[in-house]
Amino acid sequence: MRISLKPAAVGAAGFAAALLLWQAAWAARAAGGSLPSIGSVAADLGLLLTSAEFWNALAQTVGIALLGLAASAAAGIAIGILVGSFEPVRYATRAALEFLKPIPPIVILPLVVLVLGPTGQMSGFLVFLGCLVPIVMQTVDGVHSTDPVARDTARSYGMGAGEILARIVLPSAMPYIGTAMRISAPAALIITVVAGLLGGGPGLGQSLYLAQAGGDEPTMYALVIVLGVLGLLFQAGTRSAERRLLHWHESYREAVH
Repeated sequence: MRISLKPAAVGAAGFAAALLLWQAAWAARAAGGSLPSIGSVAADLGLLLTSAEFWNALAQTVGIALLGLAASAAAGIAIGILVGSFEPVRYATRAALEFLKPIPPIVILPLVVLVLGPTGQMSGFLVFLGCLVPIVMQTVDGVHSTDPVARDTARSYGMGAGEILARIVLPSAMPYIGTAMRISAPAALIITVVAGLLGGGPGLGQSLYLAQAGGDEPTMYALVIVLGVLGLLFQAGTRSAERRLLHWHESYREAVH
C-alpha cells in the first residue's frame, strides 16, 4: 500500500521538529547559554514588527539590493551581448571573467568603504559588482549558444543585425539570463546584509551588528529569521518572474505539462 504524503504537511512537520530541537537546545543550555528561547525571540520579533526603525532598515535593505541587482542586470546583459556576439572579444575576455568569477565582492569591502564610506552607495556598488560577472557570463553563454542556422536563415530573409538580435539572439539567451537573475537575486540580498554587518552600510545588516555588539541575542535571532524569510521571498519572486517571462520557452512548457 503506497502512502501519499503532501509536501505542505511534510514541510510543516519538519518546521515543527526544528522548533522542538531549538527549544531542547535552549533547555540544555547549548552554545554556552547564548541560545535564546523561542518565546523570547518571538517576543522580540513582535517588537521589531511594531518599530518604525525596523521597517526603515528593511526598506533600505530591499531597496539597495534591488537597485544594485537592476543596475548589474542592465550592464551585464549589455556587456554579455557585446562579448557573446563577437568571437575575438569573447576569447579576449574569457580569462578575465573566469578569474573574477570566484572572487567575492566582500574582499574589496575595506577599499570601497574607504572611498565611499559606510553608505548606501557603498552597499549598492558591492551588490553591482557581485551580480555583474555571473550575469555577463550567463548572457555570453546564451548568445553564443544561439543556433547558427537560425541566424543564417534570418539573414537570408533580409533581417538586419538589430532585428536578428531582438528576434533570434535574445529569445535564445533569455533562459540563461533568467538563470543568472535567479542566482543573483539572493546574492544581492546577502551582499547588502554583509555590507551593513561588516562595512556599516544602512539596513538590516547594521541592525544585526548593533544587536550582536550589544549582546541582545533574542533580537539578533529575530533579525536572522526576518532575513531568512526575506531571502525566501526574493527567491520566490525571481522564480515567479522567470516563469512569467519565459512561459513560451519549450523547457517551461514541458514543466507545466
